[in-house]
Amino acid sequence: MTEVLNEQGRASWLSAIWAARYRTPARFVALVALLLPWSTTGVTFALVPWLIAFAFIDLRELPRSLLRPICLLPIALFVLALVGTLWSVAPWAERLHALGPSAKLLVIPLLIYQFERWPYGKWVFAAFLVSCTLLMLYSFTVAIDPRLSLKLYLSRGPYQVESGIAVRRVRIAALFAVLALGFLANMMFVVVSRTALVTLPVLLVVFALLHLRWRAALVAGAATALIAVALWAVSPHLRATVGKFQSDYERSLEAENNSISGMGSRLEYWRKSLGFVADAPLIGHGTGSIRGLFVGVAAKPHDDPLRGEIVSNPHNQTLSNAVQWGMVGVLVLYALWIAHLLMFRGEGLACWIGMLVVVQNMLSSLLNTHLFDFTSGWIYVLGVGVAGGMALAAKRASS
Repeated sequence: MTEVLNEQGRASWLSAIWAARYRTPARFVALVALLLPWSTTGVTFALVPWLIAFAFIDLRELPRSLLRPICLLPIALFVLALVGTLWSVAPWAERLHALGPSAKLLVIPLLIYQFERWPYGKWVFAAFLVSCTLLMLYSFTVAIDPRLSLKLYLSRGPYQVESGIAVRRVRIAALFAVLALGFLANMMFVVVSRTALVTLPVLLVVFALLHLRWRAALVAGAATALIAVALWAVSPHLRATVGKFQSDYERSLEAENNSISGMGSRLEYWRKSLGFVADAPLIGHGTGSIRGLFVGVAAKPHDDPLRGEIVSNPHNQTLSNAVQWGMVGVLVLYALWIAHLLMFRGEGLACWIGMLVVVQNMLSSLLNTHLFDFTSGWIYVLGVGVAGGMALAAKRASS
């Protein structure tokens, strides 16, 4: 009898270890999500043990999974960037450096494969929500006392202290509502982002159209309008940020005005980038070529500071792809976004999160290169990869 019990205990212990090989990769992805709002270096180091743990799961179906458009298109964009180094006019150091931002897209197919088969995706989103909540609270603290900013101690160079940088279940719904109001207050009173001001209303409309009945959508729209009016009345940061849209645009139209402004600089980047695209419309100038192209057409800074600016990206995802890889790069980019949008058709938490992640990335990429930026790009990778796997698993179970 004792031998039987020992044998059963040993078998149970071994089965627990065997099952842990599927939970361990999810824990490391959750660690990546936990570190993402705080540390770029931490995210990079956390990816290494995840890749090691991923290698020990059942990978027999991985080759077939990679052939789906949702997985193949991120790989295709990276391969295009890799091949684009061959005809680039930039030095090899800049070509290889520009290859890095697209490399993160290779993680999307692996995450989809992992979370389509093993149901631990909620760990990742819970970790990210907890981390963002802590960062929000810390941001409010720094807004009250800027001397508490970690930038004072971790910045590599001189740092200027700035304020704030650093429903059926009623109780859960109330908690999320409080968190949402906290994030909104932080965005409106502490650090106001013009990109967020553009994308947030559209995201609210998309959410209402997909998940609310028309009466509830009208009520939500009216409530949002009232909140917007109230925030406009009480937030000087919000009024100042919105006012810069108009003032920067008017300054950019003045021929004799050569001062640098946010909107004016973007318009100048876009004007020059369209000229670069016209010079090589099909396959572009190659990976990492953007900075060199701007150097070639830059005016002397003391004569014209605005037209003398030299940048490595045009602050628009479409133009970034078009300059480097022409219309081929633009087609791959748009095919990637569309394939990922279609993956999130349906109901459920995963589809809701994934849809908002893709839509937000598409909108914010009108003013930035968010797919290739570090934090925004990794939010897209984690959101699409984890939520995509969960959504596909739910659809498979329902069918």
